[in-house]
Amino acid sequence: MILLLAVPASAQKPESQFRNVELCNATSSPDRRIEACSAFIAAGRGGPQAMAVAHNNRGIGYAAKADYDRAIADFDAAIRIDPTFAKPINNRGAARLRTGDYDAAMEDFDRAIALQPTYPGAFVNRAEAWLKKGDLVRAERDYAAATRLNADMEGAWSGLCWTRASTGDPQGAVEACDKAIRSGAHTAATYDSRALAHLKAGRIDAAIADYDAALRIDPTLAAALYGRGRAKIRRGETASGEADVAAAKAVRGDIADEFARYGVR
Repeated sequence: MILLLAVPASAQKPESQFRNVELCNATSSPDRRIEACSAFIAAGRGGPQAMAVAHNNRGIGYAAKADYDRAIADFDAAIRIDPTFAKPINNRGAARLRTGDYDAAMEDFDRAIALQPTYPGAFVNRAEAWLKKGDLVRAERDYAAATRLNADMEGAWSGLCWTRASTGDPQGAVEACDKAIRSGAHTAATYDSRALAHLKAGRIDAAIADYDAALRIDPTLAAALYGRGRAKIRRGETASGEADVAAAKAVRGDIADEFARYGVR
C-alpha cells in the first residue's frame, strides 16, 4: 500500500526533487522507485513523516524485487522514525512471511492490526501466516474480517473461498469464490478453490468446469489436475480421470495426501 510523500516548502526546489517524490510514490517500476526514494532520502530535506514514507516506499520496491533483506531494513527504518506507522509494520511482516519467518511475521501483523484495526491488508496477510502455520480456522476468521472491512478485496474473497473449501463449508466457499471472481480474481487458484468446493458438495459437472477453467490458465496446476481426475472418475470417465491423476502426481508427488486431508479420495 502506497503513501504519498509530503514535501516541505524548503524542499520544493529544484524541479528534480518533485520528480523524485513522484517516482518514489510510483507503482510501475521497482527500480525507478528505489532510485527516486534513495535520492529523496539522501537529500535529507523531508520531515520525519516524509522520510518514514520514503523508507516504506523504497522497502516496497525492494520487496517487489524479492530483495527482502533490504526491504526489511527500510521498513525497520520507517518504524524507527514513526513506531505508530502501521503500514511499514504490515509490510515488514509480509517480507518476513516470504522469508519463512512466520512467528516474527505474525507479531508484525498483530501489531499493525492493534495500531489500525480497520486495516484489511493486515488481516489478509495474517490469514496467510495462519495458513503457513496450518491453522485454517484462524485464517478463515481473518479473511472474513478483511472482507467485512473491504467488500471489494479480491484477495480476501479468494482466501476465504480456499479456507472454506478446505474446512468443509462448500456452499460458503462457492459464495466467496463467486465474489472473488466478480471482484476480478480470474486466477487459476480461485477457479481451483471453487472446483474443490463443488467436488466436496458432489456437484461433479460444476467441479470439472471450474477445474477446466483453472487449467486453461495454468495447465500444470497439480491440484486442479488431481481434482479434475477424481471428479472424472466419479463421473465414470475412468481412463481420462486416471490420466489426470497421474499427471498431477508427476508434478507433485504428495498431491493425493493433500486431497485426503480435504476428505477427497
